Amino acid sequence: MKKYAWIILLVCSGVISCRLSEGKTKPLEINRMKLVMWDLIKAGEWHIQIIARDSALRNKKEDIRLYEQVFAIHGITKDQFYNSYKYYEAHPVQFKVLIDSLDAFSNREKISLFAKYSKPK
Repeated sequence: MKKYAWIILLVCSGVISCRLSEGKTKPLEINRMKLVMWDLIKAGEWHIQIIARDSALRNKKEDIRLYEQVFAIHGITKDQFYNSYKYYEAHPVQFKVLIDSLDAFSNREKISLFAKYSKPK
């Protein structure tokens, strides 16, 4: 009987701890996560362009500084972003919505840039 009591106690404590940990960390909303990811992609591309011009910057961790600036602009921490990213990776349906939203956002940005620069003068 004692064996069953310990097993039941362990199972209940595991369930309770999982529920408590779920309540602590909520992922960023999809729209907010989309904007953070878009800015991180742009920062990464900008860093690649700078390194292509100046190879002396390869050893510096400029990309990390840029990513930290993106997090500061959006008012989040690195841990919040990566925890949210892990959450979305663990939930494929929501991750697909996030990626599709990011793709649609990038297409809208591209169209608006082309429209801006292709206007006749």
